[in-house]
Amino acid sequence: MADFASRITQPDQPHGLGQPTEVPRLQENNYDVEVQLSDLKQDTDNPLGSVHTFEELGLPTEVLKGLTAMRFQKPSKVQEKALPLMLANPPQNMIAQSQSGTGKTAAFVTTVLSRVDHTKPNQPQALLLAPSRELARQIEMVIGHIGQFLPTLGISAAIPGSIPRDGRVDKNIVVGTPGTVMDLIKRRQFDVSQLRVLVIDEADNMLDQQGLGDQCARVKAMLPKDIQILLFSATFPDKVMKYATAFAPNANQIKLRVQELTVKGISQMYMDCPSESDKYDILCKLYGLMNIGSSIIFVKTRESANQIQQRMMKDGHKVSVLHGAYEGSERDALLEEFRTGKSKVLITTNVLARGIDVSTVSMVINYDIPMKGMGEAMHDTETYLHRIGRTGRFGRVGVSITFISDKKSFDALNAIARDLEIDLVALKPDDWDETEMLVQTVIKSSRAQAGYVPGGGPA
Repeated sequence: MADFASRITQPDQPHGLGQPTEVPRLQENNYDVEVQLSDLKQDTDNPLGSVHTFEELGLPTEVLKGLTAMRFQKPSKVQEKALPLMLANPPQNMIAQSQSGTGKTAAFVTTVLSRVDHTKPNQPQALLLAPSRELARQIEMVIGHIGQFLPTLGISAAIPGSIPRDGRVDKNIVVGTPGTVMDLIKRRQFDVSQLRVLVIDEADNMLDQQGLGDQCARVKAMLPKDIQILLFSATFPDKVMKYATAFAPNANQIKLRVQELTVKGISQMYMDCPSESDKYDILCKLYGLMNIGSSIIFVKTRESANQIQQRMMKDGHKVSVLHGAYEGSERDALLEEFRTGKSKVLITTNVLARGIDVSTVSMVINYDIPMKGMGEAMHDTETYLHRIGRTGRFGRVGVSITFISDKKSFDALNAIARDLEIDLVALKPDDWDETEMLVQTVIKSSRAQAGYVPGGGPA
């Protein structure tokens, strides 16, 4: 690998490490929000409102109290632009490209809580869809926090195993996964006649994947025709955007440029492993650094996740594993252990690549580079971006380390670097003093900010 790995751009000062004491205090200050209004909005006298305080939005008092309790001091830039458009009457669709950490979850949750008639707590009025039970549970948690002062707030989790066959969806807000929601509607356990708003999080993944995209389309076909549709994702590739504009017609659009979505607080590194078999030994050498905060190791398959976890445990390293083969309740418990710090190193597949928000994660390791297509023939820039976004949360900084071991993995990572217009810091497997110094510098500066919460709040 040494003969061609040096071709990856080497900056004079490594990306994110040039001046380690200068940590970005609030990442959302680093980008501008581009707004594209739908045709329906073009002729209005005041086509675009922008707010600087939550009070200006006319939110219910209980929702304002919830935002304050969550330490949201003022709207983030995305919220400033998105909330007036999403809350305007008559309701209008929205397509928003906005990474986690910019306030997107709070934006659509605030909209949902403001749209729901809380005098009808047992009538489903809002549906929020996510690609995994973990993300659905996380959204449910955010709704509970922001809506904590609403006396009649009710949330139904429409995820596998949560609602028995003789049960009913009888809360005014429903959070779930597409397949389970579709089944509940078909079995007449879920009355959708009064739904006012549909939110799809991680929409690029939800609309692009064959199975999920099909299920989302079928769910939408069962809903009221005048329902407000809000699509959120960190990335919207062109082909997905075409489908999204058809799925949510006449939608206002909010976008961030791709290079602004690369998470400036993350120092993106790569480890040039001599061979595929050497990756495991290098991973174990990094174990001490993984425990400074919390770490996520992403691998390609469930089988390799299990094998690496078993091998590391046998070698005396405490690690846990989570993937789609686990039962729902077990997945919930494993993620909760990771959130609370009982488990500090988690091996997983792409099931946790999207949206999962664990503030203590200081390191992400791409043991296997994300690939897509038949035979995994092409690099997957969007999944790489989502994976590394699990660190650098809440205005902190973090580290991502991607393993390369052959020409195919090098070419894939180089292509990702070109797509995102980023520089990558090289780590040397034969110089552990330098490697530890580089990684520790970033992680310790991240830990120094552990009590910091940005004005825009989480997610």
